[in-house]
Amino acid sequence: MLKVGAISADPTELRRAYGCFPSGVTAVCATIGDEPVGMVASSFTSVSVDPPLVSVCVQNTSTTWPRLRERSRLGVSVLAHRQDAACRSLSNKHGDRFADVHWEPSADGAVFVHGATVWLDCSVHAEVPAGDHAIVLLRIHGLRADPDGEPLVFHGSRFRKLAAL
Repeated sequence: MLKVGAISADPTELRRAYGCFPSGVTAVCATIGDEPVGMVASSFTSVSVDPPLVSVCVQNTSTTWPRLRERSRLGVSVLAHRQDAACRSLSNKHGDRFADVHWEPSADGAVFVHGATVWLDCSVHAEVPAGDHAIVLLRIHGLRADPDGEPLVFHGSRFRKLAAL
């Protein structure tokens, strides 16, 4: 129970508090040469319809984002429930992140994960410093969506499934 005056800015407590908000999980990917490069981002949100923008938040310590930010196109795949193994693979720090992930490249170099509920073909619109992260605004150039598909939900440091009421 939260007590008056018990608010803490401790990083561990902040992460735990942020985990109380359920979020979808996205993969942000592109090809470099013939090889896919990608990362997972759970801090994803729609931003604007005109122009069509979404955002992801990226840690400043990411070694993947510097490789992706200069690509002309990025694929954003909103992962579906039962894609938790793909999510874990794409978030690995070492090894081949795409070893067991089925994916498809676009002609412009974006990479899309098979089975995702949404594919967004994007380019970097802007990047805004935000503490230990950067807020990356992505402009959408094309999309494919399956509104009936169930998303992968991350909440309380676990994957969850939505339930209809």
